[in-house]
Amino acid sequence: MPKTLVAGALGVVGRANVEYLGAHTDWDIVALSRRRPDFESRAQFVSADLLDSASLRAALRGHGGFTQVVFAALHEQPSLVAGWTEADHIRVNLAMLKNLLDIVEETSPELRHFALMHGGKAYGVHLGPPPLVPSRETDPRPMPPNFYYDQEDFLRERQRGKAWHWTIFRPPAVCGFAVGSPMNTILCVGIYAAISRELGIALRFPGAPGHLKDACDARLLARAVHWACETTSARNEIFNVANGDAFLWEQVFPAIAGVFGMACDMPHQMSLARVMADKSAVWDGIVKKYGLRPYKLADLVPSWEYADFTFRYRQTPYESIQSTIKIRQAGFADCIDTQTMFVEQLQALQAARILPR
Repeated sequence: MPKTLVAGALGVVGRANVEYLGAHTDWDIVALSRRRPDFESRAQFVSADLLDSASLRAALRGHGGFTQVVFAALHEQPSLVAGWTEADHIRVNLAMLKNLLDIVEETSPELRHFALMHGGKAYGVHLGPPPLVPSRETDPRPMPPNFYYDQEDFLRERQRGKAWHWTIFRPPAVCGFAVGSPMNTILCVGIYAAISRELGIALRFPGAPGHLKDACDARLLARAVHWACETTSARNEIFNVANGDAFLWEQVFPAIAGVFGMACDMPHQMSLARVMADKSAVWDGIVKKYGLRPYKLADLVPSWEYADFTFRYRQTPYESIQSTIKIRQAGFADCIDTQTMFVEQLQALQAARILPR
């Protein structure tokens, strides 16, 4: 029976992979995370710190035999956006990958596939407008530091002559549910809408209009990961994977407002990091009023800095689109309308009593 190790199992990407595999009874799943799960799963959760090699080795003792690894673990600096170009950001993320692969190779001669999660920063979107639109997997590397390329180079060299293969995925903004993720677009949008409604305010897009971009549903990404595991054309390849369309934030906000039965007004640029700083009590009231699960605002959105970045607050909007031609030609053609994705995911969070109806 195939056996998958998911590292970073409670993040947006990791959780989607655990849930996808959980629906397939022909897979064994070990989920690696420093926190315990807050949802039902048939996966076996193991708590360990990827930076502590001895702790990691002890935690995985008796859990060998992995045929696939999904590496969705990510370390973010406290400064988040600014931290993406800090040397320590590179050092820590590379060390986590190396520590895990060292142990997996020792304990799992059955290993056949290693899936590594990267993203749009491979094209320098964190530095400014990408030089080529759409961005393709063959584009030149942007100015370092960038831990994606340190990890890629390490993985390429480590795999030489081995029986296992790797696939690197570069999704744009991944949308899915996770508690405590500093880059959780769907919760930022949903909580901002819910608080606006509670205050009697129409929903307004708070960023710079005209930023044409794409996104990736975490559920679609999970399907792509497991397609690659079983597909020879995905061996030792890098793939962009996205929903398949492009969107403008200001044009999907009316549909988001519709999920909450509220009005949507003209965009108004404002920093969510600033205006949400004093809204913890408002959120506590929403939780009590609607009988939601008792998460604090800081539990769900530890930082609003990523929201300001992805909405391009006080920044010049630009086109940021990734070509998905390569992965389609390789055989993975799944897609979803991005507006539909937002509506479905917000409704799922309402059904799970994370967001109010």
